Amino acid sequence: MEIKLRKVGNSIGTTFPKEILDKFNLKEGDSLTLVVMEDGIKLTAYDPQFEQVMAAYKQGASQYRNAMRELADG
Repeated sequence: MEIKLRKVGNSIGTTFPKEILDKFNLKEGDSLTLVVMEDGIKLTAYDPQFEQVMAAYKQGASQYRNAMRELADG
């Protein structure tokens, strides 16, 4: 499904088709989380705990980078 980006004041925004809003029970004012992935982006319902988990992961990934690399190499 294609959606277009549009200028909204000094920002860029988009609109979602009504069927998508209805399917995912979204309404004006709801917050979404944008996740950057290797092949694009993913929008999900905003979950404050997700932000905390991602911050903890980033800290751990940085702190234990070498150990994680060794585990991945087997």
